[in-house]
This record gives sequence, C-alpha cells and structure tokens, in this order.
Amino acid sequence: MLKVWGRRSSLNVQKVMWALGELGLAHEHVDAGGSFGGLDTAEFRALNPNGRVPVLADGATVIWESQAIVRYLAAAYGAGSLWAADPAERSRADRWMDWAQSTWQPDMMGIFWGYWRTPEPQRNARQIEAAQRGCAAHLAILDAHLAKNDFVAGGALSMGDIALGTGFYRYFEMGLPTPAVPHVSAWYARLCERPAYRTHVMLPFDELKGRLAY
Repeated sequence: MLKVWGRRSSLNVQKVMWALGELGLAHEHVDAGGSFGGLDTAEFRALNPNGRVPVLADGATVIWESQAIVRYLAAAYGAGSLWAADPAERSRADRWMDWAQSTWQPDMMGIFWGYWRTPEPQRNARQIEAAQRGCAAHLAILDAHLAKNDFVAGGALSMGDIALGTGFYRYFEMGLPTPAVPHVSAWYARLCERPAYRTHVMLPFDELKGRLAY
C-alpha cells in the first residue's frame, strides 16, 4: 500500500495526490504539516530529514520532494500514460517539469505569497507587480507552445502537466487580473475536466489568505 504524508492544502502535496488519482492507485493519506504538525518528530525526520511534506512510502522505498515523487509514480506505475518509454519523448515532459519549478513557480508563488498569504497592510505592491509581469512573460512562452499541443508533452497528459498545472487553479482563482493567453486557458480548461484534478487540486484555499505561517 502506498502511503502519503502531507496537508491537502499544500501545492506540492496536491501534485502527488493528483498523480495518484490519475493512475488510480490505492493509497493511505496521513495529514501532516501546517496545522496538523508532526514534522519535527523523530519518526517523520527518519522519513525526511528536511522535515517537509510531501513524503511517499512505497513499501520499503521512501521518497521526498514532490517532483521526485511524481517522477517515481509515473515511472513505476504510469508506463504508457504519464511516463513515455522513449527518452526523447519523455524529455518533453521532463523539461516542462523543470521549467515549472525553476521559471514559473518563483513568480507564481511570489504572487501567491505576496498577495494572497500576506495580510493586506504588509503587502509590497511593487514586488507583487514584478511577479505578475514575470508570470505574464512566462505565460507567453507557454501559450505559444500550447498553440501546437493539447498538453505540455504533446497530445496526452503527462507528468509535465502535473508538475506545472497544479498551481494554475490558484493563479486563476486569486482574483487578480491575468493576461489573455487563450491556449493556456484552453489547456487549463482541459485540466479542470479531469476528475483527479477536480478532486485533489480544485480545493478551497481561503484558509491560507492573510496567513504567513505554514
């Protein structure tokens, strides 16, 4: 039985839960982190010495870091769906996974933390605007790519969509203006049609508004 530790309101945990849902894998979920605590116990630190979620256990195999977990699940259980057998084809998903983490996520999280999670009197408008401009520039690149592809790695959902697409629900639902990116919007609509995305990603996040603490 697969076992996952983490709070469902964490974007990184949502990546893992979405992947599990897409693959139809039975699993046990343990609430951990945030208001649930439990990350500083000796038992949890033995799983992840960094004291962070998510963590996945698959028998004796224990994995931390959300991107690594999604790759593991795709490789172990998603051959022919989330995981392409051909290395060149698989690299298309891989590159967008890395792009999501190194390029898109810093600016998107700059907005989420700077605007949504920071109490209004403490917000830095210049930093939020800079992050919005960064997101707009990144979205122009993604929009051009999706003009020719239904999903980031081609015609079908892959692990690349999971790594990148998880944060888009919050990006579009925070209530801030977003640029016109028709192909990104169409891709996002396709994600929203997927039962696993609706179940594990499209969750209320009001509890995090104006709350800087994890």
